[in-house]
Amino acid sequence: MRLTIASYLDDFLLHGNETAFAHQKGLRIKRWSYTEITETAFRFARELEARRIEKGDRVLFWAKNSPEWVSAFLGCTLRGAIAVPIDSQSEPSFIKRVQERVDAKLALCDAATNGLIEQTLPAIVLDQLTPRITHHAAHAYPLANIGTDDVVEIVFTSGTTAEPKGVTITHRNLLANLTPLEREIAHYLKWERLVHPIRFLSLVPLSHVFGQFMGIFVPQLLGGEVYFQESLLPSQIIETVKRERISLIVCVPRSLDTLREKLERDYQGRQQLDQFQKQFERAAESNFIWRWWTFRRVHQMLGWKFWAFISGGAKLNPDTEEFWQRLGFAVIQGYGMTETAALVSVNHPFKRTRGSIGRVLPGQQVKLAENGEILVSGENVSPGYWNDDGQEEAAEHGWFRTGDAGEMDAAGNLYFKGRKKEVIVTSAGMNIYPEDIELVLNRQPEIKTSAVVEIEGPHGPEPMAVLILRDDKGGAGAAIDRANKSLAPHQQLRRWAIWPDAEFPLTTTQKVRKQVVAERMKESSGTTSSGSSETLEKILSQVSGDVTQEFAPSARLGPDLKLDSLGRVELLSALEDSYRVELDEAALTEETTLGDVRKLVRESKQETAAQYPYPRWQQRWPISWLRIVLLYLIVLPLARIMGRIEIRGETNLHDLSRPLVFICNHVSMVDHALVLLALPGSIRRRLAIAMDGELLREWRHAPAGTKLLTRLLHLVEYLLIVLFFNVFSMPRKTGFRRSFAFAGELMDCGYSILIFPEGQRTKHGQMNPFFPGTGLLISQLDAFVVPIRIDGLWELKQANKHLASAGDIALIIGKPLRFPSKTAPDIIAQELERQVRAL
Repeated sequence: MRLTIASYLDDFLLHGNETAFAHQKGLRIKRWSYTEITETAFRFARELEARRIEKGDRVLFWAKNSPEWVSAFLGCTLRGAIAVPIDSQSEPSFIKRVQERVDAKLALCDAATNGLIEQTLPAIVLDQLTPRITHHAAHAYPLANIGTDDVVEIVFTSGTTAEPKGVTITHRNLLANLTPLEREIAHYLKWERLVHPIRFLSLVPLSHVFGQFMGIFVPQLLGGEVYFQESLLPSQIIETVKRERISLIVCVPRSLDTLREKLERDYQGRQQLDQFQKQFERAAESNFIWRWWTFRRVHQMLGWKFWAFISGGAKLNPDTEEFWQRLGFAVIQGYGMTETAALVSVNHPFKRTRGSIGRVLPGQQVKLAENGEILVSGENVSPGYWNDDGQEEAAEHGWFRTGDAGEMDAAGNLYFKGRKKEVIVTSAGMNIYPEDIELVLNRQPEIKTSAVVEIEGPHGPEPMAVLILRDDKGGAGAAIDRANKSLAPHQQLRRWAIWPDAEFPLTTTQKVRKQVVAERMKESSGTTSSGSSETLEKILSQVSGDVTQEFAPSARLGPDLKLDSLGRVELLSALEDSYRVELDEAALTEETTLGDVRKLVRESKQETAAQYPYPRWQQRWPISWLRIVLLYLIVLPLARIMGRIEIRGETNLHDLSRPLVFICNHVSMVDHALVLLALPGSIRRRLAIAMDGELLREWRHAPAGTKLLTRLLHLVEYLLIVLFFNVFSMPRKTGFRRSFAFAGELMDCGYSILIFPEGQRTKHGQMNPFFPGTGLLISQLDAFVVPIRIDGLWELKQANKHLASAGDIALIIGKPLRFPSKTAPDIIAQELERQVRAL
């Protein structure tokens, strides 16, 4: 029988060197084994002891998801210190108020948040945790005198309307929910061996108890792997799921909605949406096998191992649940609150009831009050809220009032109706649940999403619909009229407004902050859709570095806002992160105006993307072996025929951790072969070369109107260059993000990278300036950079000679460099250029 959460560390050790967590840092993916997580937890417990942090002292967690976060949290449970997890997006003023209440003795931060912690509070940047504590012993840490009722953490809720409260969670609370899950999972472990390991993609912050359950505790019950990802963009989620062979996505309902929209947009872009919708309708009466086969293209897109979504943190739209289930995926959702240690009920993955939030977990009791409010009793219920003068109890007479309205059927399935605090009570005494109206509104084709808030009408409280439309063509009035026909008389809408931004203000669990929406609606009037986007202006201020500038709609990104290509990439990334939309770099040019940007964000439509080739086939067996054979039979002998090339600085490659990044000046078409000749065999066999993306694209996808023979010749050129030299696209004008991501993938697979930072061959014998994008790439790859310089080849080229005498050509390998994580990209590019010139 488990008495504390720390007992799970014994299970961690049983899984040994199996991967426990994977986390993307920059462009690279770092994987941690169960043993590494456990030993880091032991070391961190000793670090707390060295800092004289005792049982009951508080440790503040203000950082994004990471394996270090997990290890530090488990280390706190060993020491008896109380973790205070705070959402990484919280404002510094909120952190200050929390610190005043909990009086933490240590803060664990990200590099970005470390500078915001007051000097009086000691802090450790989690990225630097491992080197900071390596001097401590890694063997098991003796468990402190910890009881089942001792506090594990204080979680400050991020409610949509109320002032956050610090909820105390004990070992008993967490184990009350984990124990029944562990017993049920044990029945299926013999089948898990067939698909081991089960991989979880966690999109929920660890600062929430639901995120901890599905990011720390439940996966290890299966010996599973957890992949932490910060981006919520649908395209990146889909890419990660397929690349990492994810089995389950842990997310909030909003993510399921955006993935659905992404899928429908893709079908629409291929002019296949009507066909898809017809298949979708026919699948309503089909069995699972037929659905899976009908929508096999969707399963292929997500990877054949993916099979389920685990949704929590908010109510799941029944239409969205039905959508994914009809496509052949399982949708598992549960219900709970921070005060109930994340769970009250959960759907069984193989015994689901549509629309239900599951059956109550064993050991808990649920009943409905006379007004329909859900009441919960059990060992999972928090003892109370953290206060300076003692805890305020969470339960009243043994029952915790959730503030949620619900229903329960005869089979014991629980159904969520809405937040009691958000229920609108009309002057006639009728209850209106905003979720019911929003469900009808969101089904209208003109409406992207909606929020229903309470306003004071001429006859008392009434609902008001705040809408975000799919485009600027209007149609809101028709959508409201159509929705009213589906609503009961007391639910029908007489007031509505258009939200001026591309997205509602959201909490980190993607809930709409309705209090903010309601307050803003009170300050405005009418149904106009005009208005400035404060978020967009804030983003532009941060990217441009000018907080005083006024952003006129006619302002152009290049001439007026002074954003170069990298600045536009930064702007694009910030827009996607803030608005949860997907944009193409080709849509943002120097002449794009701020008005154009607003329109792109609002309509959330991508322009036709420039398709640069990123081939993976040349890295797979047997092509990868064929390439090595051709390298030694053809490429290297031809390079040697040019003449005896003098190679200097080979010793600079000794004792370097690999993979590496090589940068070289660009003189001629044979540069690739010369570098391969100079490198040791262990490196040249696993080297990928960045090449002119525009040229590769032209060869792979010839422009319209190209003659058939020319098209075939270009295709042959493309296949040969990829086969012989393992090249990938590095565009000069746009498409940087995809190119950088692919470079990171290659290095995670053990390939070193060769880059020509000038972007083109020299036309005058002198080096061209390095592209600043090189610095951005290097800053995110976190690897040693080796400068290389080719001398003498330009003179040979000018003399129109194809064979060189001894000493005519020299290839110099410089000393490796590694740049600190905070080094600016332009500084990196300048330093690399200086190093190559100095060789």
